[in-house]
Amino acid sequence: MNELLVAFKQTKYKVPGHGPRNLHVLKKALMDLEDQMESEMYGKGKIIVEFHEKMANFLGKEAAVFFPSGTMAQQIALRIWCDQKGIKRAAYHPLSHLEIHEENGLKELHQIETVLLADKNRVIEFEDVVGMEEEVACLLLELPQREIGGQLPDYSTLEAISAYCKEKGIKLHLDGARLLEILPYYEKTASEVCSLFDSVYISFYKGIGGIAGAILAGDTSFIEESKVWKRRHGGDLISLYPYFLSADYYFDKRVGKMEQYYAEAKELAHFYNQCDGVSTIPQVPVSNMFHVHFDAPAKVMEIILADIYKESGIGLSAYVREVSKTASYFEIGIGDLYAEVPDDELIEAFKLLDKKMKSRNELHKRD
Repeated sequence: MNELLVAFKQTKYKVPGHGPRNLHVLKKALMDLEDQMESEMYGKGKIIVEFHEKMANFLGKEAAVFFPSGTMAQQIALRIWCDQKGIKRAAYHPLSHLEIHEENGLKELHQIETVLLADKNRVIEFEDVVGMEEEVACLLLELPQREIGGQLPDYSTLEAISAYCKEKGIKLHLDGARLLEILPYYEKTASEVCSLFDSVYISFYKGIGGIAGAILAGDTSFIEESKVWKRRHGGDLISLYPYFLSADYYFDKRVGKMEQYYAEAKELAHFYNQCDGVSTIPQVPVSNMFHVHFDAPAKVMEIILADIYKESGIGLSAYVREVSKTASYFEIGIGDLYAEVPDDELIEAFKLLDKKMKSRNELHKRD
């Protein structure tokens, strides 16, 4: 275990997230439920049907189904749209989760070719979609675009892309792993955003903080077909109730807090941007998440941050990743813990960060 992680774990207050992912997260979600409540079996049963209906209504779709993972749900969604169109080709951002985190699952399991839209450092714009030379069955938009700090296109751009896809017969799928987190920025309801898309996926362990799992939503025929593919993928466990019951619990607990997390993220980003050699992407967050960049190597930042944690008792991040030999970054997502950090102690931690970065940068210039 590296020194930064050790120092982070020993801090009195931690800035990101909802807290440790330990057994208590599951026990808390289940503790008030009746012992005699019957579980579902293979996706059937009153409790899971009610959960599906609740999520479908929230997202403004005809139907919804719970999946053990978003990876499974999204590959299946794109497979269905490609089969319907008779074109084994889908488009998405170069840094889409499907492209960089799934071991080429879409290509190896489903033989679906991909078209990468836009430069990797920016979001997909309307012109990128109109300018596609290849014919595709489906376009996937990730909102927010996580790998570039959670950036978002303008809502008018989403409306334009949606209208264009309908006109051209291209199915539009929403990678909404963090859909709930962007609603305060767009000032829209989930169903309003989802109305622009033919299918939607949301995660239950990002801003919601559940154990695992995802919802896939769309029209009834699409969802019924997705259930067949879920069985083919081995996603029909005999019982999924530890996952969807905890998802339901934390959904109710946190869905109404997204505006608070968003406001706190903007406040925190402001603190970072006041420090020497530190900047955030986006400069002003558009959700509860953003990236923090340092004009210093990861190894240097690990030492600086660990010292700050020991002196202040405030943990900013458990890790730092290398961008280059002279730059590094980490991602931060605001949850329940941020509100517990005393304002004066947080400010002192950032004064320390600014002081240590100035000292480091001055020495670096002399060298």
